[in-house]
Amino acid sequence: MFTGIIEDLGTIKKLNRDGGNLHITVHTSITNELKIDQSVAHNGVCLTVVRIKGDSYTVTAIQETLDKTNLGLLKENQLVNIERAMKLGDRLDGHIVQGHVDQVANCVNIQEEDGSWIFTFEYDKSLNNITIEKGSITVNGVSLTVVNSKFNRFSVAIIPYTYNHTTFKTIKVGDTINLEFDVIGKYVKRLNELRH
Repeated sequence: MFTGIIEDLGTIKKLNRDGGNLHITVHTSITNELKIDQSVAHNGVCLTVVRIKGDSYTVTAIQETLDKTNLGLLKENQLVNIERAMKLGDRLDGHIVQGHVDQVANCVNIQEEDGSWIFTFEYDKSLNNITIEKGSITVNGVSLTVVNSKFNRFSVAIIPYTYNHTTFKTIKVGDTINLEFDVIGKYVKRLNELRH
């Protein structure tokens, strides 16, 4: 379980394909605080630490994860948002995030707004995921509030702190990002589907 409050930016040091798996080696300032078998979210995707060496660690993404997220698009030296699992009893500063990406989206617009930014994303509507105005959404692991919610499009407002301390500073129009929709909304959607 995560909160969507990014703890650090990691740098991809090595990508190693092994059949359908991708071993991802990440350098981060919190590596010395990690341990083998620990869950860490990478752009919102929960992965298990399988190796630690010096100031880098390795996680493995299976083919299903690569098919449903943007992790298969990673390149060496690229930045990723890093968050360790929350501790029981900590404050929940973001929202309840599972680290299970629902689908990807594309950035379709970035608008600078006198010191902040409005990012707009569009996603495949065939999966029937929904956003609601002022509801929660996780974009590449970052807990955000939805603005301008549409059928398969929404925007988020990014303050300078979030822009400078996450991968938002590297996102360009056309980039593919990971989405995790609000867990309560997912249950409401599923209950509605079962009624029909």
